[in-house]
Amino acid sequence: MTDASGDHLETEHKYDAEAGFVLPRFDGLPGVDVTGPQLHHLHATYYDTEDLALSGSRVTLRRRVGGADEGWHLKLPVRTDTRQELHAPLGDGDAVPSRLSERVADITAGRALQPIATLDTERTTLTLTGPAGQVLAEVADDSVTATRLDAAGDPDTSPLRWREIEVEAGPDDAAGADEIPGVLAAADRLLLDAGASRSSSASKLGRLLGR
Repeated sequence: MTDASGDHLETEHKYDAEAGFVLPRFDGLPGVDVTGPQLHHLHATYYDTEDLALSGSRVTLRRRVGGADEGWHLKLPVRTDTRQELHAPLGDGDAVPSRLSERVADITAGRALQPIATLDTERTTLTLTGPAGQVLAEVADDSVTATRLDAAGDPDTSPLRWREIEVEAGPDDAAGADEIPGVLAAADRLLLDAGASRSSSASKLGRLLGR
C-alpha cells in the first residue's frame, strides 16, 4: 500500500540470470496484459556506517537518480520477500534526509552515514496489468555494475557486474489485488522454466557486499 509520501510495502521476487538469458513472454498468462518494454538508466549511491550496521540489520539506504521514483529510499525488513520502503525527495545535495536517518538512529547509534557503494543499472521493465488496467506486477530486467567505495568515497575494488530479474507485486490496495499472488506464482514458473534461478541475495547491495 502506498501513502501520500510515496511510502509503501514492497514485495518482490529476485532471480539470477545469465547474460544470454531470454526473458519469457508474460502475455500468455490468463487475464494479464503486458505494456512495455521501457528502458531506464539508474544511478544509486548507497549509505551505511563504516562498520555496515545497516546492512547487518538487513536495512538499505540509497539515493537514486533516474526512473519514476528517483529520490532517497530507505528499505526496512518486514518478512522474507517484503520490505517497508520510505521515500524522501532527491534534494540538491548528498546529506541523508533527517526523516530517514531518524528511522535508523537506533541502528547507527550516533555513527555517521557515508557512501559505501554505487550501482549503475540499465533496467528494462514490463508492466503486467489485469482486465481493468490495474497493475498486478512489474518485471524488471536489470544489468548491474556495482562498485564498493572506501572511506574517502573512492572506488575500493574493481566493479562487479551481473544480470538479475525482479518481479515486484502491484499495490495491495488496488482493485483486483487478490489476483496478485497467482500472477507472481505464474511469473515464477515462467522464469524458472526459462532458465533463471532464484537469487541467493535479498538485495543488490547485499550481493556486492557478499551478504
